[in-house]
Amino acid sequence: MENSLSIRSYSTKPVSHTHYYNQLVLPLRGVIQIEVGNFNGKVAPGECVVVKANEQHFFTANTEARFVVADLQDLPNNICSTSRVVFAINSSLISYLAFVEKQLEQQINVFLEQAMLETFNLLLLEQALLPKVDSRIGAALLFIEQYIAEPLHIKSLAKISCLSETQFKKLFKQQIGLTVMGYVTKQRMDKAQALLTHTDYPLQIIGEKVGYKELSTFSRRFSQYFGLPPTQFKK
Repeated sequence: MENSLSIRSYSTKPVSHTHYYNQLVLPLRGVIQIEVGNFNGKVAPGECVVVKANEQHFFTANTEARFVVADLQDLPNNICSTSRVVFAINSSLISYLAFVEKQLEQQINVFLEQAMLETFNLLLLEQALLPKVDSRIGAALLFIEQYIAEPLHIKSLAKISCLSETQFKKLFKQQIGLTVMGYVTKQRMDKAQALLTHTDYPLQIIGEKVGYKELSTFSRRFSQYFGLPPTQFKK
């Protein structure tokens, strides 16, 4: 078989089978109920489930659900080296899946499809293989990503997660491995670094895009995080 990407839907009737190649299933819309390896539960958009070659798996999904399915002879090294069956994917891969869906539904182009698969594999290698997160924490992560330029406070994020502040902070640290504000800072600094590298936005605009209205505050936080000021980092 050739490595490939495709868009699929699954029947509401339970299906069980195996195949001789590896398969990654990444929901675009809706959820899949799947039993594979040591996992038995739902996989939702923002997550990926790994079905290894010759592994019996059982699944069902609503008819309106859609998934990107990657059939692969070999899995990326980071996925091979872990026993994790379901993991959270980052925003870059989530956005790329939307492009894959549009392109595959638009036309047949063998060369472009090969390039898409290569890019998909590179994005997979960037995944930190975070565990499947609690849906309440997932709601907070999505809010942080969407409103990274706005003031973000534990009180409001806890409310979005339907948890008390104490419960939210504890569960967030357990699930993500960082404190809430530590995670927010990391997301802001990673985005600032990318904007400094790939755009010609003025520093003031970059600071505002990552949540710092005052340039001096942005410069100070950036310097503390990376060890050099953004004026030296910007090319």
